[in-house]
Amino acid sequence: MIVNKKIRVLIVDDSAMIRRVLAMGIERDPELEVVGFASNGEQAFDMMTRLRPDVITLDLEMPNMDGLTFMRSYMKTRPVPTVVISSATTENRSVAFQAVEAGAVDIISKPKMGTNAGLAGMMVDVCSRLKEAATSRPGVDRAKILNKAVSGNAAFEVPRGRASGWIHAIGASTGGIQALSSMLPLFPAESPGIVIVQHMPEGFTASFAGRLDTICPMEVREARDGDVVQPGRILLAPGGNKHMVLLKHGVGYRVALIDGEPVCYSRPAVDVLFKSVAKLAGRRCSAAILTGMGRDGAEGMLEIRKAGGATFAQNEDSCVVYGMPQAAHNMGATDTLLPLETIPSKMTEAMAPSDNRSRAPKL
Repeated sequence: MIVNKKIRVLIVDDSAMIRRVLAMGIERDPELEVVGFASNGEQAFDMMTRLRPDVITLDLEMPNMDGLTFMRSYMKTRPVPTVVISSATTENRSVAFQAVEAGAVDIISKPKMGTNAGLAGMMVDVCSRLKEAATSRPGVDRAKILNKAVSGNAAFEVPRGRASGWIHAIGASTGGIQALSSMLPLFPAESPGIVIVQHMPEGFTASFAGRLDTICPMEVREARDGDVVQPGRILLAPGGNKHMVLLKHGVGYRVALIDGEPVCYSRPAVDVLFKSVAKLAGRRCSAAILTGMGRDGAEGMLEIRKAGGATFAQNEDSCVVYGMPQAAHNMGATDTLLPLETIPSKMTEAMAPSDNRSRAPKL
């Protein structure tokens, strides 16, 4: 008889209460098992070889050896998919993004001690993210991808007179923080407005947008309700409890943050944004799905393609998790799978009046 192997989780956190809460929630999932606990990086480092976890939950602020130092050490010798579980303080947000740059595949807010129902719902999300992380490829060299993107992607120009009537839409999940950090700096300052959904916890997207703004020619900000989509501006959907959609604004567009149930277990959801883009922008948009687990964005991208928009997806070799691009490709939402570093130029080439991009599929 074949027995399905459970995903082995090592919990690293200096708070006994957080360790207990995480363990109780994780053990309720039949696909996960907790194989060990550590209260600091030194303890965790000693347990790595003996326990051989499939995924690690990692606190950042710990005595003796903090989470970032610990992760930088083991990523060099035995990369293990790692999910940072941190409170969204200003200092922790900064360190969390350093951890992502060092190889962490996801960031999750620490469980809040509230109602049992609220905590249970949060742990369902935590377990889902851990299972996503366990399928990722922590050995993907993000620095190599970034260097390749910067050096190997020839400079390209935005077709004159097209930016004001065009929109780029991007969706990403697990691994997307690294992907966006590598890809977005390649868009010229005069590029059309870009709207993005990246699955992230509440409290982290503003900080991430701020970090991107320092490295991108375009302005990058966390989207606010009513923000105008305009050339030279990137709007990142805020993490938390609102979806982001596109609305008409004169001859252009603005974004709205709206209530709604999670879609594909996500809020904001890529599908919600993409479907609104398909409805309003039609042929005058380019869309890309990047690394991530699940299928969020696939249906919305198919609608964009049916409306005549240009659609692209990140290829497997450059993804941390190939789930979302694969789902879009399998559904027929795009025929074009690209290395991360070529996506900005291809999205821009699609703006040309004489472009030869693939239009709506024949159904």
